[in-house]
Amino acid sequence: MYSPAQRKYRSVIISGVLSALGNLLTQMIEKKSRKKENSPSLDVSGPLRYAVYGFFFTGPLSHHFYLLLERWVPPEVPLAGVKRLLLERLLVAPAFLLLFFLVMNFLQGQDAVAAVATVRAHFWPALRTNWRVWTPMQFININYVPLQFRVLFANLVALFWYAYLASLGK
Repeated sequence: MYSPAQRKYRSVIISGVLSALGNLLTQMIEKKSRKKENSPSLDVSGPLRYAVYGFFFTGPLSHHFYLLLERWVPPEVPLAGVKRLLLERLLVAPAFLLLFFLVMNFLQGQDAVAAVATVRAHFWPALRTNWRVWTPMQFININYVPLQFRVLFANLVALFWYAYLASLGK
């Protein structure tokens, strides 16, 4: 099997690639929905920003979070699945979403005022959608997916989640 370091690097690479694909998917859907003669070419900077976010944030942070979650709330603890889910949904999800908006604003070259405006405009609607979409997915992930595949599972869901987040910026 893979060593812990190999699992981490695999998580980082997959996170970067799938994050970029989520943005590319959004652009392709938007391009197809517009008239062909008026549609601009694909914006390469979008997938690159999402790849950076996946490589440097989603991949490593998710990898370490799932490992720590096993230590903080071992499976033997009563109601471990519920406690893990609540920890992830109420603490980690809002922090990840805030980090997403801040990093994306930075990567777009926007200043702090623009970042605050983006967070104010999009954070709560996105968090509510996050709770609706991700809660059942994370329940499955935390309780039924083996530890070594949790980042992969989350990244597959995130492929579509990033497409949603990318659409918020339009």
